[in-house]
Parts: sequence; C-alpha cells; structure tokens
Amino acid sequence: MHIPLNPAQREAIRCLDGPLLVLAGAGSGKTRVITQKIVYLVGECGFSPGSVAAITFTNKAAREMQERVAQLLGGKPAGLIISTFHSLGVRILREEARVLGYKPRFSIFDTTDCHGVLADLSDSVDKATTRRLQALISNWKSALVSPDQAALQASNDIEKLAARTYASYAATLRAYQAVDFDDLIALPVELFRAHPQVLDKWQNRLRYLLIDEYQDTNACQYQLLRLLAGQRAAFTVVGDDNQAIYGWRGADIENLRGLQRDYPRLKLVKLEQNYRSMARILKAANSLIAHNEKQFDKKLWSELGQGDPISVMACRDNEKEAELVVMKLQAHRFERRAKFSDYAILYRGNFQARVLEQQLRDQRVPYQLSGGQSFFDKAEIKDVTVYLRLLDNSDDDPAFIRAVTTPRRGVGGATLEALGKYAGERHLSLFAAAGEEGFALRVQPRQLSPLLEFCRFIGRFADRAAREPAGQVIEDLLAAIGYETWLYGEDEKHVARTRWENVRELVNWLTQKGDEEKKTLLELTQTIALINLLDKQEDGSRPDAVQLSTLHAAKGLEFRHVFLVGVEEGVLPHRESLDLAKLEEERRLMYVGITRAQRSLHISYAEKRKQGRESIPCEPSRFIAEMGKDDLRFSGGKTDAIPDKATGAARLAAMRAMLDGGGK
Repeated sequence: MHIPLNPAQREAIRCLDGPLLVLAGAGSGKTRVITQKIVYLVGECGFSPGSVAAITFTNKAAREMQERVAQLLGGKPAGLIISTFHSLGVRILREEARVLGYKPRFSIFDTTDCHGVLADLSDSVDKATTRRLQALISNWKSALVSPDQAALQASNDIEKLAARTYASYAATLRAYQAVDFDDLIALPVELFRAHPQVLDKWQNRLRYLLIDEYQDTNACQYQLLRLLAGQRAAFTVVGDDNQAIYGWRGADIENLRGLQRDYPRLKLVKLEQNYRSMARILKAANSLIAHNEKQFDKKLWSELGQGDPISVMACRDNEKEAELVVMKLQAHRFERRAKFSDYAILYRGNFQARVLEQQLRDQRVPYQLSGGQSFFDKAEIKDVTVYLRLLDNSDDDPAFIRAVTTPRRGVGGATLEALGKYAGERHLSLFAAAGEEGFALRVQPRQLSPLLEFCRFIGRFADRAAREPAGQVIEDLLAAIGYETWLYGEDEKHVARTRWENVRELVNWLTQKGDEEKKTLLELTQTIALINLLDKQEDGSRPDAVQLSTLHAAKGLEFRHVFLVGVEEGVLPHRESLDLAKLEEERRLMYVGITRAQRSLHISYAEKRKQGRESIPCEPSRFIAEMGKDDLRFSGGKTDAIPDKATGAARLAAMRAMLDGGGK
C-alpha cells in the first residue's frame, strides 16, 4: 500500500536552500524522506548521481537505502554514494593515501589486531586493562584529541598509561601501513585540514550530503561533515535527539546544538506523525521522554487507533520473570494467531539473556539472539582472512604472525622472536626483514629455510590474487596450507565440521562476489574489514522465531509485540548511570524500547534478582511511573495486595465477563 507523503515529509524533501535539520521521531518515515530526497535531487533537480552522498551508520541501513533508491529510479544510478561513514572514509583514504604517506593498499586493523598491538606496547597482560586503554584511545580519536592533548587531559593512572601508549600506538600502526576504525574518520579530517587543494576537490565532487542518524555522530564525524559541506552547506541531516543512546561510544548529542551555532541559516523540519505504533504506546513514550531536558520540543502522534493498554508485570525474581514472560508470550501468540517473529524480548544487558534462552528452549519456542558473534569474528574465518590481508599488504605484521603459525609452517617461536627483534631495529615489517642478509646471519639455515619458503609462498599467491578469479585463488590457497586437515586435527570431529562449513561459506561468498562484481581476491580483501555478517547472506527472509535483543541492538527495528524485561532500578537505569547526563541517556534507551512496539507492549520487572547464591531486592524502575498511569495495567507481585482503582475495576469487570460467559 502506497502512503502519500505528509506535509512535513514533503517540506523536508523539497527544501534545498541551505542546511536542513530534520528531527524525525521514531517510526516517522525518515528513511523514506532520505531516499525520496535522493530521487528528487537526481531525478528532478539535475544533480548528477556522483555528486550526491548519503551517509549512515550501518551496512544494513546503507543497503536498504540503495535498494529503495534503485526501485524508485529503476536501477541504482552510477556513481551515487550510499555508504557508512567508515566506507566513505576508506574511499577518501584509498584515493588520497599517498598525500598522507600511506600506500593505497593499507591494512584496516580490526579490534583484535588493535588489542594485540596495545597489549605489546603497554606490557599489559591484563585483558581488561588493554580493553580500557583501547576504549580511551578510541574516544580520544573520535573527539579529535591528539596524543599530546591526551597527555595533558589524563587525570588518573589508567588515563596516563593510555596517553603514553596512544603516541606509540599511532606510530606502530603507521609503521605497519595500517589504520584502525577510528582512523577511517580521523585521517580524512586530518587530510582535509592539512591539504586545502584535496578538500577543494572533494567539496566540488560531493555537491549534496545527506546524513542519517545524525544524533549518533561524534565530534570527528561532525568535523568531516563541516569540511565536506564547506561554504555551500548543501546538506540535510536527519536525526532524533530522543534516540541518542550511544554517548558511551563517543556519540555527542551536542552536535545538534553545534548545528544551530555553526549554521545560523539552519532550517528545522519536525516529523511527528508516527506510522508504527498505536496511540497508547506513543502517549507513554511521550510522557516518559518529557522528563528529559528538551532541546527541541516534539510529540509523536498516530492515526492507527488506541491499541491495548500496556501491561506491567511484577515477578518474584528474574527466573520467575523469564518463565512468566515466555508463558505470556505463548498465550498472547495463541490468542492472536500470530507468528513467533512478531515478538521481541528486549533487555538492557546481555547478562539478562541466559535465563530467557533457558525458558525458551524448555518451552520449545524458536528464538534468534541478535548481537551474537559476527561471522567475521569466528576464529576459523580470521585464520583465512589473515592470509588474504597478508596477500594484500605484506607489511601487515599481526597478519604475518597469525598466518605463519596457523597452521604452523615449520617456523618456531625462537625464529619469530629473532625476526621481530631484527625488524624492530631496522624499522621494517616482519616480511621485509625476513629477506634481508643481516637477518640471515642471526639464525641457523634450518630456521631460515621454512621462513623464506613461507615468504615466497605468499609472494606467489599475492601475484595470483591480483590477476586470477577470486574463487580459484582462495580454493588453491586453502588446499596449499592444508587447512581442512589441520582443523580436523585441532578439534573434535563435529566442531571441526562446523568450522569447515563456515570456511566453505566464506569461500562460496568470495567466489560469488568476485564473479558478480568482477573483483579480484585482493579487491575483495580490501572490503572485508568493513563487512558485517549481514553482507554475506542477505536474502531478506527472517526465520519464524522470537527475537532476543539488547535495547542498543534493537534501535532501528520494529516488532508487532514487544516484551521489555528487567525494568528495575540498577538495571534500567543502569546503576552506573545515575548522574543527570547518563540518566537522560538511560531514559532515551527506555524510550527506544517502548517505540519498537507496533501493537502491544508488555513491561516486567523482578522484585528480587538472583546474583550467584544471593537474592538482591529490586525496585521497579522510575521510568515505569514516568510513563503515566492512564494506559498501564499492573499485575503480579506486591501490586496484587494493593491494586489501584483502575486495575481493581478492570479485574472485577474481567471476572464478571468470565462468569457471564459461563467461564469460557
């Protein structure tokens, strides 16, 4: 069914005179506005597709936009950029790498690679400390804080250690001809600031910018937008201040205020009509979010009807809560003849999933856990992709070490240690150092021989990977290293079989993508670091299963019926988020949870939470009271003893109806 654009949506699409902020409430059709605006720019306003860039945060969102635009224009226009911030960063850096002193085929290090580098540099064996250093350095990069500035800002021992490590970390990445995810935004900003002629080129190329989920941008992404937009400021940013839930990851809600400060001509359009949820759900969401200090006032409304009251269920403890939620979900599904996939169970933290999974399994309810391990994070996939990384960039030291030891190729730990020492002295990569005369003098011929053979092997395959079909090269590579045999030697048979099936899935995907996009294995390798699981198997079908998800992972999704569990003080809001700014973000997180629901919303909390052998008493979250009582119906727990009048009257009416109907 085609729904006509409403007046606010039409205004947002047609507004082209200067910068525009579209405040798009949950379920108000923001993706539609962005895609229709792209069509309007290209189809009616004479913009060439290559001069328009739409930027979002996830590969999934980018792909959905591409599909919608292609449908509306009868095929994706050549040159049109619809990508994530990071993909745009890669595009800029590949083209301008030499200006910054990088090879165009630099490596993109993932979290594990970076963790390894930081662990080496900080001499820290404690994984938690290394993760903390990683988070601090990432946040500094996102806020465009240099190593020198970080050293001045550091206020405690862990921050001082992070600041000391930051400078050597940056130097090490550069020596490896590698960048991390934060660099994909920070380096283009550095590039554009230092090289006005390069900035001028990109400003002239990209004549109109559209930014999705603007409230999730960090300081670095905002600077990239400002630099690319330049004096013309021809851009539309779309966001919702009420759904800013990534402050802990460096996202800065101040960027909304920054727009008004930096662009006095900024036009504001509000999208307040919601096409997703029933009126009662929206009323509760509006009532809750009104407790946050407001920068922009907006209220969601809907023409979809009142809908059922919101149920609030108190449970004895979190195990009882899981049991009751699953029972209630099944009864609800039976009454409405609904599908399992119409339901989602949402929670604040992953630790809450275990008891729910147990109950769902016990009751034989199919479920899908979102935010699980990514395909590309599986050990066997990393084993194969490090070979590809090494073919692409022989200076990639972490890839070199993993490849030469998985499966082992006769190169021992003592040889690698000697190689690392020599490479460090000579400021060379391990691969380059292995071939030097000076290194040959330091080790025995029997140590050197397998190492040189490995380097020649990589050289031969790198040459093939640049020319031959991707599928053939990867098949031959796996056969040459004997990976399947090695897997079966490492693991129990059924584990090895599953892991080998994953590898086959990767091979099939690379073969298919290589054939479809006419790309070599090297070209495909350069995109792997930016690909998530959804890129490799996106047939659009969702299994008929209940979705289990954290609130953060559920943002952007919608479900007919939502169960929001563990809505207690100390869980939601989180016990470490009780100062004003963090409490407001927790409230926005609750708001995101409420507005995922289309038809019905069920909230529950435990009066006690089991932690180990202890039972800790819990209070219902303040957010429940803030939703307003009119549309909430309470049951269970202490509320049974002293029901409010509305609930008592409702129960009495229900009992009468049952008696009148002969107990049917």
